[in-house]
Amino acid sequence: MVSLAGSQIPSPSPGQSPCAAAGSQRRPGRSMRTIRSALLQPDSAPGSPAAPRDGGGDDAGDSDIENLTDSVIDFHLSELAATAGPTHPAAVAKSSSAINAAATELLELSRDFSDYSSFNSDISGELERLAMAAAGAGAALRSDAPDPARVAVDLNDLESMDLSPDAAPLERVEPFVLACVQALGPDAAPDARRAAAARIRLLAKHRSDIRELIGVSGAIPALVPLLRSTDPVAQENAVTALLNLSLEERNRSAITSAGAIKPLVYALRTGTAAAKQNAACALLSLSGIEENRATIGACGAIPPLVALLSAGSTRGKKDALTTLYRLCSARRNKERAVSAGAIVPLVHLIGERGSGTCEKAMVVLGSLAGIAEGRDAVVEAGGIPALVEAIEDGPAKEKEFAVVALLQLCSDCPHKRALLVREGAIPPLVALSQSGSARAKHKAETLLGYLREQRQGVGCRAGSVAATSLAR
Repeated sequence: MVSLAGSQIPSPSPGQSPCAAAGSQRRPGRSMRTIRSALLQPDSAPGSPAAPRDGGGDDAGDSDIENLTDSVIDFHLSELAATAGPTHPAAVAKSSSAINAAATELLELSRDFSDYSSFNSDISGELERLAMAAAGAGAALRSDAPDPARVAVDLNDLESMDLSPDAAPLERVEPFVLACVQALGPDAAPDARRAAAARIRLLAKHRSDIRELIGVSGAIPALVPLLRSTDPVAQENAVTALLNLSLEERNRSAITSAGAIKPLVYALRTGTAAAKQNAACALLSLSGIEENRATIGACGAIPPLVALLSAGSTRGKKDALTTLYRLCSARRNKERAVSAGAIVPLVHLIGERGSGTCEKAMVVLGSLAGIAEGRDAVVEAGGIPALVEAIEDGPAKEKEFAVVALLQLCSDCPHKRALLVREGAIPPLVALSQSGSARAKHKAETLLGYLREQRQGVGCRAGSVAATSLAR
């Protein structure tokens, strides 16, 4: 996702007043950066206690979260990979202990990859833009309402409302929510619907209880048609509003039931850069429901995610990597990703040092190497030289990810081990086995053991051929 500074704010339509961004301040209450606490925890087992709701900005947990890096969906891969594994009977039969060990190591390394997701759910409009619906759009909302008496609040009051729990109890917020839902109706003017989506987007950004209220108010099915809007601002507002709402676990089922997955994929293909990134994040959130992962893949999400890997911003590439990793816990989605050409941009991203995508690309590459088609595609795309180079020249963490990916790639294939030897992997692996971290040393030694077996096997076969020749 894009940073606040890098977001582009569409010009206000005629009659609208510009947003007073400089005057806005962050309000107390739950930051959307706490998505890490809802999105990346393992799914609760039935009967397990619910996760605690946020109650404002005073507890130590919020303080710790705010001090974490804002690096966009640096996700907790251990949660994402927990359900991964071969599902095809032939794949299960073929799996070796070496492959399982490599996958386990990938899971262990993922804990260092990142323990938290810190993406800001509302990347493209900024808090200032969302907090201030322009006066012209507000006038349209009021004038287009068929019965002004039904809207008992002035929606422009949202511009200056303090949405912290103490200042805005739920009963005070509810009339604004209902007025926005009314303005999202199919008979409302386009400007009114766009402004209402922006206000829902704002309200859903702040607090868990407000997201729950919006979820039961009828806003979700009213937002879904805007995902296919030809108005890019309206589409972006709807995408981001649904992303914000999806942070509440109980809203994810409602969003799915409203038929939002396919329209979100449409926005991922056709929207603005920010809408595409937020659509990827919304799909990531919905994929927290395991049954949705196959549906998201079947609805065509994989190719536009691969396109985002190739042509997106750095933030967009990170979002795409994260969403692909979760979706590819399903074997069929691995196959779709390989067929969509994901391997080539992943190998390219491994060479982009310092962008924050290299390690993530290695992890996704390791996941796709879990199927035979993926392993073959990695070799064809030049993945082995790229991973060997990372072991030679990369920082310590990249070395660890690279050696684990190579284990996944080469542990059960003599041909690929031979290619690894040919690429000169033994000297950097020996160096890593002597000077890396404990985990890197162990993995390098394991891979070197495979390569020694490979060389001994070649030597034995050569000796056998020579002996047979002499006997003749």
